[in-house]
Amino acid sequence: MPILKVKVSGRKSAEQSEEIVALLMDITGRILGKKAEDTAITIEYIDPDSWFVGGETLADTGQNSFYFDIKITDETNTKAEKAHYIREAFAGFNRILGNLHAKSYVHVEDVRATSYGYGGETQEFRYHQ
Repeated sequence: MPILKVKVSGRKSAEQSEEIVALLMDITGRILGKKAEDTAITIEYIDPDSWFVGGETLADTGQNSFYFDIKITDETNTKAEKAHYIREAFAGFNRILGNLHAKSYVHVEDVRATSYGYGGETQEFRYHQ
């Protein structure tokens, strides 16, 4: 906990994936206070010809983009922390990808502790232990 699902425009790159993981591990721990050992990240690369914003492909605009969602246990972070996280994520992806389209998205999803968990146990169960 948490789990991050990341989509990035461009060709698959192990080096870029490592940079993205380093960024997300940093800000997820530093800003949201999540433990590194409990954080899981998946990264998927999308061809710029298949990524549309406003009806135009990223290939046509010559820009890059990303989208990721992160699931966190509800009531564990403030609105200010989440806003700070989104700002730092955008800035970090802009450093990594360059020429970032403004319509690049971060979705911080608050999930009820009784509906979310790992290792066969809910976050609610862990809280009471």
